[in-house]
Amino acid sequence: MASKKFEDLSKMSTDDLAVELEAAQREYHQMRFDNYAQGIPSTAAIPELRRDIARIKTEQRRRELEAMDDGRGRPRKLTRRKRLAAAARARKA
Repeated sequence: MASKKFEDLSKMSTDDLAVELEAAQREYHQMRFDNYAQGIPSTAAIPELRRDIARIKTEQRRRELEAMDDGRGRPRKLTRRKRLAAAARARKA
């Protein structure tokens, strides 16, 4: 089952994701600083925020790969038949 946060992130635009990532990273660094300096009431919030940052980065990478040809980050491989047909067309031209 997909996380509710993941569903929310998948609905956001790419620019909104970048803004959300920057804000979450800023909050994470501030929270770590506050924890070291004076302590915070709930230290469980730090790993949760780190997971949220990872979710945002994962969604950004998923979109980046989706924009590429085959969704795995590399161009689609042509079958041997298609490669030979393309080479034959190139020779004729």
